[in-house]
Amino acid sequence: MKIALFGATGHVGHAILDEALSRGDDVTAIVRDASRLANPDPRVKVVVGDIAEPKTWLDAVRGSDVVVVSISARRDNSNDAIPAKAAAVLEALPQAGVKRLVWVGGAGSLEAAPGVLVVDDPNFPEAWKPEALGQAKALDVFRQYKGDVEWTFISPAALLEDGPRTGKYRVGGDQLLVDANGKSHISVPDYAVALLDRVAKNDARKQRITVAY
Repeated sequence: MKIALFGATGHVGHAILDEALSRGDDVTAIVRDASRLANPDPRVKVVVGDIAEPKTWLDAVRGSDVVVVSISARRDNSNDAIPAKAAAVLEALPQAGVKRLVWVGGAGSLEAAPGVLVVDDPNFPEAWKPEALGQAKALDVFRQYKGDVEWTFISPAALLEDGPRTGKYRVGGDQLLVDANGKSHISVPDYAVALLDRVAKNDARKQRITVAY
């Protein structure tokens, strides 16, 4: 499998990179700062590019089976940065001949109860709201998209935290998944497993899913 990965220097992105390599995939890591990704594995090709400027990465993703995007808006400090980048990627990928896109989404747009989003909970951390709202807008971009790119938006559980790789998880739709104790959580390595399983199985196309224990 040939994977083009945006955000490989981030916490979740690096877990996706590690999981992809453990599966024997070839990865093109597109990063803004190559010095932040010191990985000697010969299967990783590092390309300097900005997701908001497709001309910097279009050639690099040609021939990829899938593009995976794991980005944060924290550096840009804007709710609108993430949906704008989602739109840019959707518009550009057909020019590179890539039809599969998997997006690391947020949990804030999941329903905690009918008609009530996770981000609307009064206990939702204020510091997380800009990114959660940005990811919710990105989801709207995907749902309104009418082109040929087969996208998947994968929301994690409410708590995406460090932990072991168990290879176990459940898949849901728009509702927050909780365990028998009412906790919604998944480890970063298992989120990476679930994401790359979707790539390998080529399922959940043109829809948002969530993964959790």
